[in-house]
Amino acid sequence: MSDHDPVITIDGPSGTGKGTVGLLLAHKLGWHVLDSGAFYRAFAHIAHEQHILPEQIDQLRHVGDQLDVRFEVRTDEIRIWVEGRDITAAIRSEEGGRSASIYAAIPEVRQALLARQRESRRAPGLVADGRDLGSVVFPDAVLKVFLTATPKVRAKRRYKQLKDKGFDVNLSRLENEIAARDYQDTHRAISPLMPASDAVEIDTSEITREQVLDEIMSLLRVRRY
Repeated sequence: MSDHDPVITIDGPSGTGKGTVGLLLAHKLGWHVLDSGAFYRAFAHIAHEQHILPEQIDQLRHVGDQLDVRFEVRTDEIRIWVEGRDITAAIRSEEGGRSASIYAAIPEVRQALLARQRESRRAPGLVADGRDLGSVVFPDAVLKVFLTATPKVRAKRRYKQLKDKGFDVNLSRLENEIAARDYQDTHRAISPLMPASDAVEIDTSEITREQVLDEIMSLLRVRRY
């Protein structure tokens, strides 16, 4: 790991396509991937398994210090392993997202996972997607992108995503859950969901992921990467 290794951050709320675009970009560049949302989902999963409540701060710090998360990058997805177990399916549900959002609002949890995320930075470079990566985790990123999309489009995308993975979901309930997570993420006191001051915002509502990728590549060429 080196502070000189380049990082591209892709932030934004759920359903904007940041995970898919981040994976495509990493494949194109031959760089490593960080799915920061998976860090928080994995943390929440382990905390739940160990029956640790959000108010049990010392135990939460211990989980953060010991958490061993590994990303397995495949052609079209990222598998998440914790302590030798593939927990991808367990943490990709909407329940996993709700639980992660609760723990992510706890300052001690965010602090414990901050260093772990920064350890993902290594040569030849890192594509990192999440909610506060450009504003907090990697403020020196060579390019910061913030993806947006209308709530309805985001809900439909997430609905299809979950259906394709075999989850039983209801579209209207999903819209409400996404709205609730948005509110919690944007109003938390520590590292709220918001674009970094120097981030480039891209509305993905009516463009394909390939078009988003092309736009990011154009931005990179301007920065000579």
